[in-house]
Amino acid sequence: MDLGLTGRVVLVVGGGGLIGRAVVRRLREEGATAVVASRSTQPDDAGLQLRLDARDDASVTAAVEAVLARHGRLDGLVVTAAPSAQTLDASRDDDPAQVLEAFDAKAVVFLRVAAAALPAMREAGYGRVVGVSGQNAFLTGNTTGAVRNAALVVTAKNLADAVAGSGVTVNTVSPGTVTPTPSAEVAPGRGGESSPDQVADLVTFLVSPRAAMVSGESIATGHRVRGVVSF
Repeated sequence: MDLGLTGRVVLVVGGGGLIGRAVVRRLREEGATAVVASRSTQPDDAGLQLRLDARDDASVTAAVEAVLARHGRLDGLVVTAAPSAQTLDASRDDDPAQVLEAFDAKAVVFLRVAAAALPAMREAGYGRVVGVSGQNAFLTGNTTGAVRNAALVVTAKNLADAVAGSGVTVNTVSPGTVTPTPSAEVAPGRGGESSPDQVADLVTFLVSPRAAMVSGESIATGHRVRGVVSF
């Protein structure tokens, strides 16, 4: 199926990370111009790379303006940037300082970058925004992980409602554990595993013109937490 991404320009924030690299690769396979944005520049065969600190307003604004200046358009935004869950200190799970830091580094980062990109998309009458959250959003027992992921989902839904009817969509993807070799087994009370490429497949569809009918949704990759109903 042709996703209609040939010639589309997509900014991937966190494009040097595990999921981000897979998204960039998949977008380019579909014919899109995928611009990698991250805090540190890394080798990129296509030479489409920007240095961006997603926690700095000026850096975000400059990156979006650079994409528009070079390509004349911005059709999609994917935000995968966030510290890995493995970097969170489990012994400080309920520490307000850690919760606030994690919230800022994930949910606020998504909001900052999306807010910078949306005006150009609304003016063009077309745009796709996808944020990567996580299935901790649907569970208790990990305050830091739950807050940072749930806040991203709620933020995306608010943005989706704000641009409803404009030709712009906003969605989130919520993986369980991401691993190169996902298991087919799903334990009770846990989400299923998925690979970076599987996450990228879903993100790429949501960024495409084919996904015009999907907005304001949070879609799990890997089996959504077994034994839990969430609406």
